[in-house]
Amino acid sequence: MGDKERTGPGDQALKKLVVDLIEEQSTMTLATAKGNVAWSAPVYYVFFKSSFYFFSDPSSRHIQESLASGQASCSIYANASTWQEIRGIQMSGHIETVPPRLGTIEVIRAYLKKFPFTKDFFKPGQAMDLDAFVKRFKVKLYRFKPTLVYYLDNSIRFGFREEVLL
Repeated sequence: MGDKERTGPGDQALKKLVVDLIEEQSTMTLATAKGNVAWSAPVYYVFFKSSFYFFSDPSSRHIQESLASGQASCSIYANASTWQEIRGIQMSGHIETVPPRLGTIEVIRAYLKKFPFTKDFFKPGQAMDLDAFVKRFKVKLYRFKPTLVYYLDNSIRFGFREEVLL
């Protein structure tokens, strides 16, 4: 967290602010780059065991670029009408494909709980597992694993920015 004097909430309170923001929001913006050209893409996510899970087309630009470079960044922000309301999370890390395995059912359940409208795309009684999502939407499940996380919150003070461990 650095040696600077802290003028914000303590570590546990700060982590709670971050987790609350993550749970309140539904969309994160992934950023990637290839050569000298940057790209960003919004995706729905679910936060599970310190990682952000999302579905995406394997041929999409953000997936191709992030897997090729091994790097990605991500941001999550709440809507703000004034500068005092600006609060969000900036992260760097990497994206990886999540292989089908027993643990993915927990991620799918969390995703369906956060985005219940997703069930509308499936037939009643149809299995709601990773295979069903892959077949229905032609997507794969990916995980953004942050290696560096900063929380920003102008309601604490203008320009407040602090590193957080998730």
